[in-house]
Amino acid sequence: MNWNPTYALFLGFVTLVTYYGTKQIVSKKDRKRTDRGGLTVILLFTFAGLFVFKYLNFINEVIWGVLASIGCRMEVPHLDLLLPVGISFYTFQACGYAIDVYRGNIESEKKLGYYALFLAFFPQIAAGPIGRAKELLPQFKEKHYPDANNITRGLRWMLWGYFIKVVIADRLALYTDAVFGNIAHHTGVSILVAAVLFTFQIYCDFAGYSFIALGCARIMGFQLIVNFARPYMATSIQDFWRRWHISLSTWFRDYLYIPLGGSRCSKWRTRMNLMITFVVSGLWHGANWTFVIWGGLKGLFQVIGNVMKPIKEQTRLCCGIRKDSIWLKAFNILLTFVLMTVTWTFFKAHTLEDALLAISKMVLPAGVLYKPDLSVLLYGTMGVGVLMVCDMLEEKNGKHPLLENDSITIRFASYVVLSMIILSVGVFDGGQFIYFQF
Repeated sequence: MNWNPTYALFLGFVTLVTYYGTKQIVSKKDRKRTDRGGLTVILLFTFAGLFVFKYLNFINEVIWGVLASIGCRMEVPHLDLLLPVGISFYTFQACGYAIDVYRGNIESEKKLGYYALFLAFFPQIAAGPIGRAKELLPQFKEKHYPDANNITRGLRWMLWGYFIKVVIADRLALYTDAVFGNIAHHTGVSILVAAVLFTFQIYCDFAGYSFIALGCARIMGFQLIVNFARPYMATSIQDFWRRWHISLSTWFRDYLYIPLGGSRCSKWRTRMNLMITFVVSGLWHGANWTFVIWGGLKGLFQVIGNVMKPIKEQTRLCCGIRKDSIWLKAFNILLTFVLMTVTWTFFKAHTLEDALLAISKMVLPAGVLYKPDLSVLLYGTMGVGVLMVCDMLEEKNGKHPLLENDSITIRFASYVVLSMIILSVGVFDGGQFIYFQF
């Protein structure tokens, strides 16, 4: 991800194309002929920059690799392009706006300034959440005054975001980066531990940014979509993606999965729609075969889950297990976590070969555990423990047990303790947020 100010010109280009382009579209709401061709042109121009910056080199390598396999060898120029900050997020946000105008779900924005603010709103531009015009644009037209409740709630979210980012995610990164950076020289036990820790690292890193963005916006009086809802409390892969990166998951649902036919067609067509949607979502994360496999596995696990659903239900009835059994729920949560750990291994590995090597070593883990510094594992796992206890209690009671506790004493004690932990054991040179690279 690159912060070159020159790339702001591309943000301006996307803003102008979608703003003026949508004004030429006659929506279905007006009961006139829809300008599908106009929408296509808008989407092509909007996605053009994302294609060039993110996918052109990857597609060139794939094409010329295929040609080389049949004996056509030639030099392929590699464009040395740095990815502009937030390009994947504001591109999707702009395209969602254009499609909503085309469908007649919203009216095209009359004032360029409001629309430009919608795309470039600073808390969310770098890594989301991906906002919807219907929810966000009206807020820019309202007057906002300092509000004690908004400020308090915003600061709470930011405090929790910083805690899970610098205390958990960046601490765990010291271990996972070392192991996944040299998989061939690490044991199966070390890789398995690193894979489990990365499962929490990616959650804390991205959720940390999302909470900080939500809190920052809330302090100013703006409400963004809550992007995470305790994903590791999910009881299935499908449930997991209802809780993880909610703004992106719902974007793919509304603008790709449903237009493909969604679940309104045959079972096999529905499963194909799922696979297409998740493979595309994998490509959204990066132009690498590891992301393609990662997305494909997400879709495949959902398809298998749908196929196995009647069998699982019949097995449950035969065994006399109640539907609300806490043991059944715990088993489903653990199974979902294991499957997600497998997929995150592909996400984290630098190459497909590294990912397959890591999986092969994890199948029968052996060897000595890599222990670079006990503080890495100690503070990291303690932070994970705090996170999971809080998520479990929030899942049960509907509110954060520390920051939204009914007792003012517990709330203020939590503020103080979390702040002290952040300042004393937080890793402040851990680098940028993982999702900045997308």
